[in-house]
Amino acid sequence: MKEVTIYYLEMHAASELNAKTDAKGLEIRECVVKQFQYNKFLYQLIGGIWDWTDKLSESDEEWKAYAEADNLRTWVAYQEGSPAGYFELQMQEEGNVEIRYFGLAEKFLGKGLGGFFLSEALKKAWEWEGAKRVWVHTCSLDHPSALNNYKARGMKLYKTEIEKS
Repeated sequence: MKEVTIYYLEMHAASELNAKTDAKGLEIRECVVKQFQYNKFLYQLIGGIWDWTDKLSESDEEWKAYAEADNLRTWVAYQEGSPAGYFELQMQEEGNVEIRYFGLAEKFLGKGLGGFFLSEALKKAWEWEGAKRVWVHTCSLDHPSALNNYKARGMKLYKTEIEKS
């Protein structure tokens, strides 16, 4: 049986953000026209190396309901024309904005892009009208630098859980 540690982090004000500003050529664009198929593609492209499996069994109808909902927004990072990463933000009750998915594609790992990309995700979360708190969860199966990146950007750990799989 394998143990997985889940880390929950949060930020309560935009002023807590310790942003990295060097884009290193990343261009970040919001997917204004929602297409669930693109979210599904990004989920598989980015999450494949991290064994993201929770949504793989969902039907197209479930994907559409999720990805095209009014409370979900998606941004994609491009470098030299290729999708380098993506993040999804979901507005929840009481002004909570969750970073639902965040990551870089395998070919863009280890290039120093994560700090800037996460900074942009946090900025976009705080720019969403009504945002009062931004939160995320990550786990011990994620990139070895993920937890430190969240903390370095100003997010605070507020809960840890152990799951056995």
